[in-house]
Amino acid sequence: MKAVISNNVNYKKQFSVFFVKFAVCFLLMGLAYRLFFSSFVQFSPVDVSDTGFVPEKMLPAPVTVYLPPEAGNITVNVTDRSSQNGKCDLYIGEWVTDPTSPFYTNRTCYSIEAHQNCMRNGRPDTDYLYWRWKPRDCEIPKFNPKRFLDMMRHKSLAFIGDSIMRNHVQSFLCILSQEEKGEEVYHDKQYKSRRWYFPTHDLTLSVVWSPFLVKATIFEDNNGVSTDTVQLHLDRPDDVWTRQFDNFDYVVIAGGKWYLKNAVYYENNKIVGCHNCALKNITEVGFEYAYRKALNSTLKYITRSKHKAYTFIRTVTPDHFENGEWNTGGYCNRTGPFKEGEIDIRDIDEVMRKIELDEFERALNISSKVGLTIKLFDTTFLSLLRPDGHPGVYRQFQPFAGKNRHTKVQNDCLHWCLPGPIDSWNDLMMETLVSS
Repeated sequence: MKAVISNNVNYKKQFSVFFVKFAVCFLLMGLAYRLFFSSFVQFSPVDVSDTGFVPEKMLPAPVTVYLPPEAGNITVNVTDRSSQNGKCDLYIGEWVTDPTSPFYTNRTCYSIEAHQNCMRNGRPDTDYLYWRWKPRDCEIPKFNPKRFLDMMRHKSLAFIGDSIMRNHVQSFLCILSQEEKGEEVYHDKQYKSRRWYFPTHDLTLSVVWSPFLVKATIFEDNNGVSTDTVQLHLDRPDDVWTRQFDNFDYVVIAGGKWYLKNAVYYENNKIVGCHNCALKNITEVGFEYAYRKALNSTLKYITRSKHKAYTFIRTVTPDHFENGEWNTGGYCNRTGPFKEGEIDIRDIDEVMRKIELDEFERALNISSKVGLTIKLFDTTFLSLLRPDGHPGVYRQFQPFAGKNRHTKVQNDCLHWCLPGPIDSWNDLMMETLVSS
């Protein structure tokens, strides 16, 4: 009996020793395996590129970044960001097809003006709705109304300029209304300057009618018919926007085609010249002189102001009238965008844009010294490529109703259909804000 017990004890000891050896061996093998692959991951070759663009297949898994409460507790997906190294020019690229529907239609947006409501007015083609702007060296996401409203919580944003600014604001309102509708809280007698309030986000959005940006006396009706020559004070920014400027956290500002109108120019309350005025004893100096002076006065006011509003300077918007102008039978009936190289910028637009770039650079050099953020909103080139995005004859409701289709009808080849190409401007603005 003792022999049996002794044998059982020896057997159990041998089994325990064997089990311990097996377990230790297994752990050592696991450790060696982990060390081997850890070393492999650490020293795998790294692909370094200076292009600032990583093909989608090479992207890591999305990373979620939680912003502080001041930014509205926005969840940001890093894969939605572009040009993180600052090398991507958002304004050089092409229009590419986009099968997704536009953010809104004439049935889902309340703020489209009749002249830009191409769908309601009977425009038969819809291909112009299915394009998006693609920068050459990066991807940008579509405008996100919820994210934008969260970013702009407790802020005020103003668009200052002419009817293109009003066109842009309507686009903004239409997209934002998919998240929250703005309540109109102010308008002037002609409904050219207006203001909306978004109570949930405490955001104020304004459009300020100031087509010259400087003090102007205009003798013109709503149809563009003038009874006298415009009087412009080139050294005096228009107080319709300067008296409100301290209330704005963000401003988008631009001059434009109004400077092509006949005008008499003043500095220090004295006549210094004119453009197409045909008046005796007044020197013809051309619109270029006036445009440069006016932009210089405008940007001097902004850079010298104690109030530092985040400022976008938008470049000139080209029109697409063919075989005439708006009042001489010009029209636009194209149904697709141009490719780069298929159209040249007109001399007038090129001159205006050069002036804008010069004055922007001058202001930019000053802004870094005074703590001002100023950005170029260079929409000229991408707009040049979209001759199909204008109302054309569909600036009015059913323009050929009861008429021969060859009847001459006034075209609008400057403003944009809503929805339309101008909606992409919002993508670029949001990307600029997010990146900065």
